[in-house]
Amino acid sequence: MEPDFEPIADGLAERGFAIVHGFLTPAEVADIVQLDSFTNHAASFRKAGIGKDQQKQINEAVRGDYIHWIDKKTALPELVLYLERLQQLTVFLNRSLFLSLKDFEIHMTVYPPGAFYKRHIDQFKKDDHRILSVICYLNKNWVPEDGGQLRLYLEDGPLDILPTAGTLVCFRSDQLEHEVLLAGRTRLSLTGWILDRYADIGA
Repeated sequence: MEPDFEPIADGLAERGFAIVHGFLTPAEVADIVQLDSFTNHAASFRKAGIGKDQQKQINEAVRGDYIHWIDKKTALPELVLYLERLQQLTVFLNRSLFLSLKDFEIHMTVYPPGAFYKRHIDQFKKDDHRILSVICYLNKNWVPEDGGQLRLYLEDGPLDILPTAGTLVCFRSDQLEHEVLLAGRTRLSLTGWILDRYADIGA
């Protein structure tokens, strides 16, 4: 059965963001989190930085997550399924919202207990090619007491989103300020951006 992307397009058009539960099934999430890259993330993930190119720096007072970029050419089948679904979403959004999206870049993300990411916007000042931010959460049995909520800063006040398994959040990279609240347990996601140019993975 084809995924229903209509709620994502409607949310982006009406509010600048969309939240879809069940973008990945519980079985699909389980397959991804059991990958060696996630179970042994200390060996292959690196500390995430802020900024881009020469301005890039590590600042644990701003963000404390670890990332591992996904190369679409060598991605494992469990991740290819998600990448193909994002490709379908990109085509749908181009058709329904008349966007000029061309590609996406995705990394696996781990927030250890005590990690957070302070309020920010995803689009770089000197690089405006990030059009949409897309985050798919992989955390089973997550409850509010675990923290780690994604907080979107909307015109009518902040909205907190639990990082529950299978949930996809998509929003305008150039418009919505957001932050990740302090995580009380290890928090996993697939995080990335849909671009209006072809991706330079790991940039």
